[in-house]
Amino acid sequence: MSECTFSPSVCHVDLGALRRNFARLGEPAALMPVIKSDAYGHGLVPVARALAEAGARRFAVGTVAEGMALREAGLRQKIVVLLGALDGVDWQGAAAQDLIPVVGSFAALDKASAHCHAGRTLHVAVKCETGMGRLGFTQEELPQAVERLRNIQGIAPVMALSHLSCADTPGQEDYTRGQMKRFAAMTATLGDAFPGMERSLANSAATIAWPEAHYDVCRPGIALYGGNPFAGTAWEDKGAALGLEWAMSVSAPVIQVRRLEAGQSVSYGRLFTAEQPTAVAVVGIGYATGFARALSTRAALCINGRRVSQVGRVCMGMIMADVTDLPQVREGDTAWLVGGPTQPGQQPVTVQDLADTLGTISYEVLCLLGATNPRLYV
Repeated sequence: MSECTFSPSVCHVDLGALRRNFARLGEPAALMPVIKSDAYGHGLVPVARALAEAGARRFAVGTVAEGMALREAGLRQKIVVLLGALDGVDWQGAAAQDLIPVVGSFAALDKASAHCHAGRTLHVAVKCETGMGRLGFTQEELPQAVERLRNIQGIAPVMALSHLSCADTPGQEDYTRGQMKRFAAMTATLGDAFPGMERSLANSAATIAWPEAHYDVCRPGIALYGGNPFAGTAWEDKGAALGLEWAMSVSAPVIQVRRLEAGQSVSYGRLFTAEQPTAVAVVGIGYATGFARALSTRAALCINGRRVSQVGRVCMGMIMADVTDLPQVREGDTAWLVGGPTQPGQQPVTVQDLADTLGTISYEVLCLLGATNPRLYV
């Protein structure tokens, strides 16, 4: 049976751009690319293979299942599981596949202990809560956690990590420095107990702009895929200076071009009514494949290398664009919702453009577009 696709739109992933972004962020030995959530919608295994070719020695994934998928694909790098092992099946898989689940609670240590077996070492990463307020041992809990780890036979803490909550936010520098100070104190305690543990704190923002947070291993995420973690802030130039390239573009075909007379409307709710004779291109993408309904009448796209306005309500599998000024547009032409070729003087629509219009972040747009469209690797 052939694979069923429910949309003609396509997500194009430029693995060369991904590798170039990786090189811009530092030496491979000092980086642990974050490829959780199906590599932010870019495809877990293809992205991991591309980064492995570029020299990646470690990966950070979200779940044990993602780590096992990498192992099944033949990738032998160190793999840290950021959400940890969530049940017995996860712990068995982590132990069998030599994954490194994060532990950040005493309940997690109890589960880890139950899956340590003679003759096999279970490697774990210790999560330190330094100010994100989500997961991890607090500074007060750490001595007890260290003692508990020492008493579990067959367990080996190999990394200590935490996460910065606002390293990308001007005006929050003192808070970020406070997190770094707590992390330094906590990792000193862990290092005394378990010599040789690697330390990892820096996300994309800190990898770019906080060298004092680099420690042994940085964990770039959004920057790998071309996103500037400082977009829209006073620090935007810090990320722009690297010349990061978006790795994702999205295209869809023009299904039909039709003419509206003055007074005629298009799509649900009559959000757009032509004030004069208007050519409208119907394009095969919609909210079912990540082009959010909230973009209705607010977005742009490129057809034949030129920007045009999206008009009318975004539908489940279709959007409309005003192509009155592009009389050459025909059925079967390619529309680019993100990226794609442009004529001189024209700019492609970026993921950040869509995120800004929606009042969200580029991460969300990438995940939605990548998860709901067939992917083509270039």
